Amino acid sequence: MKISKQNAEHYSWGELCDGWHLVKNNELSIIHERMPAKTAEINHYHQHAQQFFFMLSGTAIIDIEGDSIILQKGEGIEVPPLTAHQMRNDTGEDIEFLVISQPNSRSDRIPL
Repeated sequence: MKISKQNAEHYSWGELCDGWHLVKNNELSIIHERMPAKTAEINHYHQHAQQFFFMLSGTAIIDIEGDSIILQKGEGIEVPPLTAHQMRNDTGEDIEFLVISQPNSRSDRIPL
């Protein structure tokens, strides 16, 4: 079955942010996420999941273990398990990105 934001399971998180589950099973999660201007997720890590963030639109900052990395459209970054990270949108526009987690990061997030 074809999947997109229009027919995927939707959820809200954080400060008015959105996510759409494109793939959701125990071994793999692929989520299309949107963060409005001037929003951020909490700093956290995952005990088991490795993640890959890939920018679809806009410019994000991801803080990884204290280093701030700028991600622009078409760029991505891997975050290994047990690595503190926080995605931020410091711009005045919405950003959209994919977050791919293996295994699924559900119930695996530890806030810092």
